Amino acid sequence: MSEVMVDVHGVHKSFGPLEVLRGVDLRVRAGEVTVILGPSGSGKSTLLRTINHLEKVNRGWISIDGELIGYRRSGNRLHELKEKDVLKQRTHIGFVFQNFNLFPHLTVLDNLVEAPVSALRRPRKEAEETARRLLERVGLADKAGAYPRQLSGGQQQRVAIARALALEPKVLLFDEPTSALDPELVGEVLDVIKDLARTGTTMIVVTHEIGFAREVADTVVFMDDGVVVEQGPPAAVLDAPRHERTRAFLSKVL
Repeated sequence: MSEVMVDVHGVHKSFGPLEVLRGVDLRVRAGEVTVILGPSGSGKSTLLRTINHLEKVNRGWISIDGELIGYRRSGNRLHELKEKDVLKQRTHIGFVFQNFNLFPHLTVLDNLVEAPVSALRRPRKEAEETARRLLERVGLADKAGAYPRQLSGGQQQRVAIARALALEPKVLLFDEPTSALDPELVGEVLDVIKDLARTGTTMIVVTHEIGFAREVADTVVFMDDGVVVEQGPPAAVLDAPRHERTRAFLSKVL
């Protein structure tokens, strides 16, 4: 597959006087994994949040599978969609947060079933069957009846990944999925993401895990100060970076 699944075009985003994204362009092809690296405050997480319209862009546009996200085009003008239409679009965009964001009052199974039933109107029995398959896939088939507080951080993050997959999204976004985990739990979450990569899931992953980027990414993007400084295959960006800013960053984290 080679068609462009995610197209970020000239995106600017400011919070008051602070310009966080300054003309970002990014294209992610279907079935590929893009890993975004960069120092804190470089705009990585904000970029992810604009892709599923959790943050509105000030300029530019974003499309997924050819469909504008958050807006409709009329001639040369963009008109913002109603919230219900944005929510419908978000069902195609899985988002895995660094702090899991599971519903604490729901069991693991119900965390996975809630969105397919309420947002996609799936029959509950069908949604439960899918949820159990996904829990097996992330190694947590025996935790369906547990509550989030009864799980380790790594287990909670694996549930969060399964929950995102339950909507059968076109693209999965990961915002530093291992940063809130104890070091010994990082591997179990990265293994799940690696498995997804092998099965052709389109993913954009913001992470500081350089080894993971080297092993799994089709494209590595280095961001700093709200712009894409450099992007390319892992071997090029990580082993032979062209830009001084990339070299300086990698010298601190490798």
